[in-house]
Amino acid sequence: MRVLTVLILLLGLTLTPVLAAEPPLLTDLVAGGQLPPEAERLPELPRTTIVDESTKRTVGKRGGTINMLMARQKDIRMITVYGYARLVGYDRNLQLQSDILLRYENEGNRVFTLHLRPGHKWSDGSPFTAEDFRFQWEEVLTHPEMDRGGLNPALYASGEPPRFEVIDPLTVRYTWNTPNPLFLPALAGARPLDIYCASAYLKQFHGDYADPKTLADAVATEQVKNWKSLQIRKGRSYRPENPDLPTLQPWRNTTKPPSSQFVFERNPFYHKVDQTGAQLPYIDRLIVNIAESSIIAAKTGSGESDLQQRYLRFDDYTFLKAGEKHNDYSVRLWTVGKGSAIAFYPNLNTADPVWRAVFRDVRLRRALSLGIDRHQVNQVLFIGLAKESANTVLPGSPLYRDELGNAYAKYDPVGANALLDEMGLQRSRPGGVRLLPDDRPMELIVESTGESSMEADAMELVRDDWAKLGIKLFTRTSQRDIFRSRVAAGSTIMSVWAGVDNGAPTAAHSPADFVPTDPYQLQWPSWGTHSSTQGKAGEPIDDPAAARLVTLYKNWLGAEDELAKRAIWDEILDINADQVFAIGIVTATLVPVVVSNRLRNVPEAGISSFDPYAYFGVYEMDAFWLTDAGKES
Repeated sequence: MRVLTVLILLLGLTLTPVLAAEPPLLTDLVAGGQLPPEAERLPELPRTTIVDESTKRTVGKRGGTINMLMARQKDIRMITVYGYARLVGYDRNLQLQSDILLRYENEGNRVFTLHLRPGHKWSDGSPFTAEDFRFQWEEVLTHPEMDRGGLNPALYASGEPPRFEVIDPLTVRYTWNTPNPLFLPALAGARPLDIYCASAYLKQFHGDYADPKTLADAVATEQVKNWKSLQIRKGRSYRPENPDLPTLQPWRNTTKPPSSQFVFERNPFYHKVDQTGAQLPYIDRLIVNIAESSIIAAKTGSGESDLQQRYLRFDDYTFLKAGEKHNDYSVRLWTVGKGSAIAFYPNLNTADPVWRAVFRDVRLRRALSLGIDRHQVNQVLFIGLAKESANTVLPGSPLYRDELGNAYAKYDPVGANALLDEMGLQRSRPGGVRLLPDDRPMELIVESTGESSMEADAMELVRDDWAKLGIKLFTRTSQRDIFRSRVAAGSTIMSVWAGVDNGAPTAAHSPADFVPTDPYQLQWPSWGTHSSTQGKAGEPIDDPAAARLVTLYKNWLGAEDELAKRAIWDEILDINADQVFAIGIVTATLVPVVVSNRLRNVPEAGISSFDPYAYFGVYEMDAFWLTDAGKES
């Protein structure tokens, strides 16, 4: 029997747990009858997380509180990211596995059958069943009065939504006529695709279910326009501002905004246990304190955060390192998971017809890239620890090839000037600024949000490099929302941002970031709009290379064979490298992660990335624990 038990555990299967003592936070609630005992709170088949030497983790104590810092109230959404309870989720090797789901069946990326865990409950103790999927599909996502501009793109295949079915109280099915390889990754995303909700709670705010007078009173109390707005506000799960909304995440928010401090407490009905049978999460409380982003590094260095990654930059490392011994924390360096720490995006759809024409000449894009002294940027901003590279996949990705990172990334001002001369972009005088075809000086305005000092420092260095090419660089900053709106409208000429978010994809991950697919893509917003709306808006793609990318993306969506997906990815990356649609500078940069010396199971090294790593998410933050746990109740 013991051998069989070990085998089951190693295979990641679940057993009826041997329960430990109640977590400190819940002891009195259970003793007072306000909560059922742990055995009754767990699903019949909980998910078992193995925490041992093979994962460089140890079985932990339950209890304790950790403090974290965020810059804005809406950043409490990061607890949903970090907690990373998903229907299906990525492991550390970016392989998909069942999480909230007991299991799932995928038939050719066309038919997905999802099986729920018997006895799984929401954080308020109500059952989690197929009704939560039906209500979300029929009464929220496709309800005529709840229309929010269409379904999430991951719910379309060849422009068509799925057929939804309830098979039984614990089984639902989504069926498409053509393959939809985006569905499972969207469920596993850092911002997950919402295909279920706490229906028993939310029905009281829905026009088809609630008493009209009670609903009207609730609309008035919340000061919203109608029950639709009320339903959206009350049901917002990714940004958990409603403390009454049940959740399946490891921690639930208990604080109603506005507030300068948000307290998250353990979900008593969470679906995971460790191999000893102890229900996770190990940590009882997360306290999120709101502070100005500009002082978060200083507050972290003074010991005010037990786990901090956001708002820290590489240039904070020396300061943070100096405070280690005095404030009982350690500083680790994780690799930033973006395709490039900094990238310039020529807007091929800019409203300025002259700039649009010259940017569509690949020789200008190549010249700008060749004209950047990446080695200097690396030395000045990253003390030489980054990798000088184009904007492409990271060396850790199975899709990486040296020629991708090296494409037009070597400093060659002679070659850059030769390309500009070849284009006929003459200088106004020897050594002076070059002229556009309409005789305007080549004064290139690069727009940013102004949120990153690293971007500003990089632009100062690049300004000098491009001046040697006869191109003047000017900067313009605006708030993020305005910046995005200007990009989508074609008002920008060039912008600066980070590179592709998922710098370490596999062939199974979507290549959408390298293809015109979205109106907010900085290098081709109007083409992205045209592609994402199936030609209903935006501009038709009249660049052969960009059009080829869209064709390849459609082929990837329909490909079922892994080798076929890899071949498509390779061509997409080759085109991007050759055409320099985005100008990357350095990649594989490092970011400090500050960890209290009382906190265990946080990896020494990791990938810092929103999607797909969810920052701490794939490293299972619910298994982090405190050495002094249990000393507080």
